[in-house]
Amino acid sequence: MSNHIVSRERPESEFTLAELRGASARMAPHWSAPRESAPSPVPPSRIHGVVVEPASARLIDATAEYGG
Repeated sequence: MSNHIVSRERPESEFTLAELRGASARMAPHWSAPRESAPSPVPPSRIHGVVVEPASARLIDATAEYGG
């Protein structure tokens, strides 16, 4: 059995949650997303080629808020 001595100081690459949140808050103004309008609805006649596995369809069908 070997004795492995571990330093109690945290490595430089590890941050606390508070430090990560602070860094994110400081960087947020530098990241801007373009303003986009909401996508327009697609008529059902244009939806084709969607394949759903039978097991997945049964799972969704058995879920109360979706099917049954």
